[in-house]
Amino acid sequence: MTDLADAIEADGGDALAAFEEPIGGHWHVFALLPLSKVEATPYQRDLSPAHLKRMVEVMKKLDRYTEPIVAVRSDGRYWTPNGNHRRAASVKSGAKTIPAIVIPEPEVAFQILALNTEKAHNLRDKALEVIRMYRARLEEHPRRQEKEFGFEFERAHFITLGLLYEKKPKFSGGAFAPILSRVDNFLAKPLADALEERHERAALVERAEELVNDLVVRGKRRGLVHPYLKNYIIARSNPLTRARKTLPSCNAALNSLIKSLSEFDLGKVHFGQIREAAQIAAATTTE
Repeated sequence: MTDLADAIEADGGDALAAFEEPIGGHWHVFALLPLSKVEATPYQRDLSPAHLKRMVEVMKKLDRYTEPIVAVRSDGRYWTPNGNHRRAASVKSGAKTIPAIVIPEPEVAFQILALNTEKAHNLRDKALEVIRMYRARLEEHPRRQEKEFGFEFERAHFITLGLLYEKKPKFSGGAFAPILSRVDNFLAKPLADALEERHERAALVERAEELVNDLVVRGKRRGLVHPYLKNYIIARSNPLTRARKTLPSCNAALNSLIKSLSEFDLGKVHFGQIREAAQIAAATTTE
């Protein structure tokens, strides 16, 4: 702790206290860090302008700062895996320093999803953060197996969806997540090899989306105009609805989905079915 406290002081900050956190007994340093040296981790989700605006307004109204960020030191800079909105709001509010819990272990910078309680992640946020972390881990540890990073990545399908969101920011990930979350598992392969398989899975999902989008366009021409239409088509084509104890592999499930979508008969669908399914889905979500 002495070395970390000395480094903080050398960086222009103030190391206020060292303490042992109550869960795992790890030592941390509570410090005031110069804001000019604090930044988001390179793999983190982008700032939300609306959330940032609200935080600035609250800070100005309270006229005080109340919640420390989490930070790890990296080459004289400080990465915050939990606190980037507070950091940006502090900068906009004119602060020069920020209270921080500085953690000695740099690995914590990769535990963004587990740490970040500042603003709820949506699916796109999670997927993009995970694929960014994946690439960083790949560069550092190309031979370590993907499954070894399960805690950091949280869910395997975030990796596959992340590849798609990078390519298509408006990709309908939420429509495919229910299927992927059941069959897309972490791979017992080195990251360098696993990424190739991830691209193959992403390509299958992309093909499925192309088929769905074409069906939606054709459905609208027939008068099936409803915001739940895409989800309805995917749900009706879901190969897992008949699966019981043994689930198919991810590629098998996606290929079955593609086959069902290519054979989907819009002539058997009427508006009332879509409306009813949407109502059931909405009720399930709010329960």
